[in-house]
Amino acid sequence: MTTSPRWTVDFWLDPSCPLTRHTARWISAVAAQKPIDVRWRVMSLSVLNEHREDDPEGDPEGYLWIPARIAAAVQAGHGHDALGAFYDALWTKPDGSERADDEWIVDIGEVLRRAGLPAELEEVGTSTDYDAALRASHHDGVDRIEAEIGTPVLVITTPGGEQRAFFGPVLSSVPTAADALALWEATLLLIRVPLLREIKC
Repeated sequence: MTTSPRWTVDFWLDPSCPLTRHTARWISAVAAQKPIDVRWRVMSLSVLNEHREDDPEGDPEGYLWIPARIAAAVQAGHGHDALGAFYDALWTKPDGSERADDEWIVDIGEVLRRAGLPAELEEVGTSTDYDAALRASHHDGVDRIEAEIGTPVLVITTPGGEQRAFFGPVLSSVPTAADALALWEATLLLIRVPLLREIKC
């Protein structure tokens, strides 16, 4: 028997972004059908926009910092797979169904419990203890792209070790299994062109 060569997708996400959740479910669906390892990493729209006078996320109270800080603590203390588990629990209900984009009332303690993580991590959300780790992870992803971007950032590493970083794809909903594979193949074709900068519909 032979082992198929594996790809790696490093996936930087702001855990609060609904559209990023669509992309995360897309890459997870592809990874279930292709030899791909996904490494979940945290970035933050709060960090991305803190230098701006306006607030494109409409978050004057700074609520977006809370899940991002917890995600940074999970990544730093428990690893990328644990971050993926936290992210899945954040976006699903206790019965396993997906949370709607506008369902913002979340019991973080219950989310951590379902993800198999310590309950005390909830306190991290309102502290600055992991801000340095959050910023470091954020810039590790965002600084790879010389353009104004958002979330998610993906870095695809081929079995041969070649890498390409890009913003997106941003999806309005989760594609079907067939469309998920078609989008993956299209993405691989596009990133072969180093001069490609941006596509918008």
